[in-house]
Amino acid sequence: MSDDELTYADAGVDIEASEAATAALVGAVGDIDETEFAGLLDIGDRYLALATDGVGTKLLVAEALSDYSTVGIDCIAMNVNDLVASGVEPVAFVDYLAVDEPTETFSEQVGEGLSQGAEEAGIALVGGETAVMPDVIRGLDLAGACAGLAPKDAIFPGEAEVGDVLVGFESSGIHSNGLTLAREAATRNHDYDDPFPLDSGEGRTVGEVLLEPTRIYTYLLPALREREVHAAAHVTGGGWTNLSRMGANRYEIADPFEAQPVFEFVQHEGSVSDEEMHRTFNMGTGFVVALPEADAESLADETDGRIIGKVGEGDEVAIRGLTLAD
Repeated sequence: MSDDELTYADAGVDIEASEAATAALVGAVGDIDETEFAGLLDIGDRYLALATDGVGTKLLVAEALSDYSTVGIDCIAMNVNDLVASGVEPVAFVDYLAVDEPTETFSEQVGEGLSQGAEEAGIALVGGETAVMPDVIRGLDLAGACAGLAPKDAIFPGEAEVGDVLVGFESSGIHSNGLTLAREAATRNHDYDDPFPLDSGEGRTVGEVLLEPTRIYTYLLPALREREVHAAAHVTGGGWTNLSRMGANRYEIADPFEAQPVFEFVQHEGSVSDEEMHRTFNMGTGFVVALPEADAESLADETDGRIIGKVGEGDEVAIRGLTLAD
């Protein structure tokens, strides 16, 4: 690795340390019923599922541009997509906004994004909390929790099977993860209000491209529930190694969606290796489903997804000439 080659850990986020800390927290809490993406509570004939997540350091880009109009969409998306990956229908959401100093302008913008995201996801906003903590928070932090419901037989088993086919769904760009690395790379030679150098005539700035909201995948649930889905993965923190959350298999990705120009920009500006990019970002594919071949073909035909690979024996992800072990 060259001296100027940037990694996620260099930028300030050590994924292995983060996963170890999460495991320690879960271990201290004790036994809980859960899938890889949501916690489950047995309420009789159904499960009540809960997921929680935030927007992360994408908020710093919003702060730099004084534009918080899309981060609420990200907050909704990061939560509902985790529930969809479990086979759960999201139904309600609460947000938590922590600030050092409240202002009507950014609060209204955050609220507009939350409302837009909830409408797209088909869920209800049922309240939230704003905490003013100048001794704890610099700027703001936005997180939330989403509740969902699912019949017990609708929960995906969570384990892909050898011979399964993988159907992928395109991302909208950099979703709400990996922004610590993306920001560090993007600002080495540019400001957020500089024109995006790989622009295709849209006239967007670097910051606007980084703020592209996370895609919401709740529209897939009806089609998924009609098929024998074995497992699904929301490709977030950890990039393509997220597929290992579908079980210890070899995930052979032959035809992923093309990575959007923002990824080429981040990689070039930060001298980031191919492997680091795929371990950090979705690289163009934001959601992956493992299911039998016949179901996979019909799912791809019925939706905007496409067959991107297959499941074999092993314990790794093979994509674009890389082999990624969890």
